[in-house]
Amino acid sequence: MFSKVNTQTLILVPMAVAINMALGQVASSLQLPIFLDSLGTILTAILGGPLLAMITGGLTNLMWGLLGAPTVIFFTPVAMMIGLTAGLLAQRGGFRNPVRAAISGVLISIALAFIAVPIRTYVFGGVTGSGIDFLTGYLMMTGRELFSAVLVSVITGNIADKVISAVVVSLIIQRLPERLICSFSGYTLLKPNA
Repeated sequence: MFSKVNTQTLILVPMAVAINMALGQVASSLQLPIFLDSLGTILTAILGGPLLAMITGGLTNLMWGLLGAPTVIFFTPVAMMIGLTAGLLAQRGGFRNPVRAAISGVLISIALAFIAVPIRTYVFGGVTGSGIDFLTGYLMMTGRELFSAVLVSVITGNIADKVISAVVVSLIIQRLPERLICSFSGYTLLKPNA
């Protein structure tokens, strides 16, 4: 899970945290039904592996929470699960092309739901101020119970978000020069025979 770490890979972590926070803030400000706050985590998973991706996800939520969005801190375990899952999928070639990346996005969404749904349901009563709150509210108005409504909205919102994020990162990685990506500690994850 953590073979070697070089300086370039360590520099990736704060850059990825900044990407996560910037895109996440845009999505939050616009009340989008997606989050866009894990592109940097997925990038770190591919280039640095699962452990650095977990650190990236965790640091993103802790820093974002400390800088003015305290509810985000509660979702730190979710961000770490995204990093872990993306890193494990990257080790198995899950981001080698857009189709694999889309499948990885779905798998990441399923994995994170095990942590996100209980937090949203039992800590926040299903409402956190994100764009998927509208879907949760609608589902409850149609007769679903809170847990069921949150489950459907979390999986639906995250599948769209994580598939978009995973495919975008996969396309970015494919366009980077091989010499550059080989300088990161997780570069072997991108080779077809890895």
